[in-house]
Amino acid sequence: MVTGGKGWVYGWLFHTVCALSLLAAEVTGQIRYSIPEEMSVGSIVGNIASDLGLEPKRLISGKARVFTEESSEYIGLDKENGHLIIKSKIDREELCGEISACSISFNVILDNPMELYRVTVDIQDINDNSPVFPQSKIELEISELAVPSARFVLESAIDPDVGVNTLQKYTLHPTDHFKLNIHSGGVLGKNVELILHSPLDRENKEHHNLILTSFDGGKPQRSATVQINIVVLDANDNAPVFSQSSYKASAVENVAKGTVVATVSATDADESSHNIQYYFEHLTNTVKSLFSMDQDSGELKVIGDIDYEKHKQFTINVKAKDHGGLTDSSDIIIDVIDINDNTPKINIMSFSGAVSEDAAPGTVIAMLNVQDQDSGDNSKIICSIDLNSPFKIVPSLTNHYNLVTDSELDREQIVEYNITITAVDGGNPPLSSKEILKLKISDVNDHAPQFQQESYNAFIDENNSPSTTILSVKAEDIDWGQNAKISYFLIDGDLNGSPLTSYISINSETGVIYAEKSFDYEQMKSFKIKVKAQDGGSPPLSNNVTLNIFIQDQNDNAPQILYPVQTGGSVVAEIVPRSADVGYLVTKVVAVDVDSGQNAWLSYKLQKATDRALFEVGLQNGEIRTVRQVTDKDAVKQKLTVVVEDNGQPSRSAVVTINVAVADNFPEMLSEFTDSTHDKEYNNDLTFYIILALAVVSLLFIVSIIAIISVKIYRWRQNKLFYKSGANLPVIPYYPPVYADGTLQQVYNYEMCGTTDSRMSDVKFVRPYSQNTLVSQSCLGTVQREKQEQENNDMTLEVRPYSVLCLKI
Repeated sequence: MVTGGKGWVYGWLFHTVCALSLLAAEVTGQIRYSIPEEMSVGSIVGNIASDLGLEPKRLISGKARVFTEESSEYIGLDKENGHLIIKSKIDREELCGEISACSISFNVILDNPMELYRVTVDIQDINDNSPVFPQSKIELEISELAVPSARFVLESAIDPDVGVNTLQKYTLHPTDHFKLNIHSGGVLGKNVELILHSPLDRENKEHHNLILTSFDGGKPQRSATVQINIVVLDANDNAPVFSQSSYKASAVENVAKGTVVATVSATDADESSHNIQYYFEHLTNTVKSLFSMDQDSGELKVIGDIDYEKHKQFTINVKAKDHGGLTDSSDIIIDVIDINDNTPKINIMSFSGAVSEDAAPGTVIAMLNVQDQDSGDNSKIICSIDLNSPFKIVPSLTNHYNLVTDSELDREQIVEYNITITAVDGGNPPLSSKEILKLKISDVNDHAPQFQQESYNAFIDENNSPSTTILSVKAEDIDWGQNAKISYFLIDGDLNGSPLTSYISINSETGVIYAEKSFDYEQMKSFKIKVKAQDGGSPPLSNNVTLNIFIQDQNDNAPQILYPVQTGGSVVAEIVPRSADVGYLVTKVVAVDVDSGQNAWLSYKLQKATDRALFEVGLQNGEIRTVRQVTDKDAVKQKLTVVVEDNGQPSRSAVVTINVAVADNFPEMLSEFTDSTHDKEYNNDLTFYIILALAVVSLLFIVSIIAIISVKIYRWRQNKLFYKSGANLPVIPYYPPVYADGTLQQVYNYEMCGTTDSRMSDVKFVRPYSQNTLVSQSCLGTVQREKQEQENNDMTLEVRPYSVLCLKI
């Protein structure tokens, strides 16, 4: 218990003086203060922050607040300074009535983390009430036969204050016949009796007027007076006597109106005892509203609604009076029996409303206070929640419970819980109440994004335009909010030595992948990339997926002719003997297409021919064959134009021109194809190259002769000078080392080979011949050439002979 105290002085110089001491004793979670009643609104009760050892800012950050179980809230909290202050004026008499020990209790609650402190404030009485007599006048009838020491009970004054501030003494004036007898007893404090100490004489004095004054013990002292009028009666010397000094009775709360609770009776030794009447004495407003007394029969009846929760016991003073004015008094003590007429009340003291899905078991979700105004078993409460719930109820202080987590939570499975709290009392039959709490589960980033596929395959046509959409990837995250916001990235890498980002890009928000450049199937047919999906959590979680991108071929390449090789203006001639049979293989057109698939499927067609009836071209293999027997009437020169076309859409093609010689011998063919003056269409540069070669050789020969002669003359002159200067020396003939026997060959031999394909022509030096010798001969040779098998069309070049013209000069 935390202790703290302050002194308060309230003075009555026209003010009330009262000392306040704030008590302190160490009990965990509880603190007690003591204050006087009637403190003005805004007065400070105590500093709960310092008394509990809390920082003032803790009250603000913890959203400190006061929770009271009663409907009225007397004490408030100033979070800025940590002070408990008076919110409404406290009247101890209104709050606790005749109970001397008066206190109010409430809870101070803090959040984040949740803390609960029990605060009890004792209300000290101040002398704010004067004694009050129930009646403004007291009428007494006393027989003149009353003997000295006869006692007459008076209605005592009432002072709602307690302790020293309540009623303390009485004074009577005058006291010539009567004196006061004051003794403690009963429920209402001090009982007052008039005691006759000198006989009355009605004939001497019929009326006596007395002044009764009551005083309390407060400072300053308060008082009240009442006038007592005594009428002296004649000859009644026996007072009524109750059958019991006190009566015990019980009444069930909510008992029906008109029910007789108790019956009192008194007897009188006088003959007129049947004239005894019964009255309430010191009747309070509460008793007056609940009970009535039959003056003749002495029956105590219920006239109002008895509530055990308001009054658990009543003590009623009754008086019996005879016709002579003599009286007797007694008490009726009525115990109220509780019935289970109040349902438990669930008060939510603190509730967070949301909890993180990673909250550890035992995390406090809510603080509850459960009250039942009944008593005994009727007030024993069992608090529970739904079964199969990840929460549980655990008790803390008396009638206080905490709602805590009992197992792990998963927002992805259950987003919100409706927790039904049930409180059942122990009555028969039991009463219950329910309270539903809606608890939201807040998300934590505990799931990584997941792609819809383990891998993606995308296809894009080559020659695409930049910014073409390739495909769209999609990942999902079952988290919520920012934790489920996904961004897409390309994992860094390179492709063919260039950064990956130079080929493709990705939209970080939508996952759409774009081409950054145009692709060429012939250079790159496919590639792989990796895409990362990352959520917006802290720390973020991510996942990767592989994308296989395939480039699809387009028909963007025309077929290429590998054979026959086309040269500038040379004549490529294939020889077909006139004795060739039908189906004779003239040659084979070999072509390739760097495209793939059907774009590389080639077909061959004969576009033009000198004699279409003589030749045909294989559609699939490009073989040129004779379709009939060659005759002598067929022209020697045959020109064929073959179109090679692929199967693309649209298709592309290439054209090759083939010269075919129909002849039985080479000279016949050569004379036909070398006549450039008569037929320019079949002219080639063979003759030009031969003449040019002869001219160059001749020029070199002449230059060499001149050089040799010049060197010879120069050496001859040197030798002549040598002989002249050295006449005594023997003569030694001199021969240049490059010549044999001092001779000079004047004629060199060259060999030149020319073919129908000018690129195969050759010129080479052969051994030298004797001077003035020129040998010329012709040779017809056969050179074989073959081509490598092509990859896409699987066609093999067939070895074909071609004509070679060899000249020796």
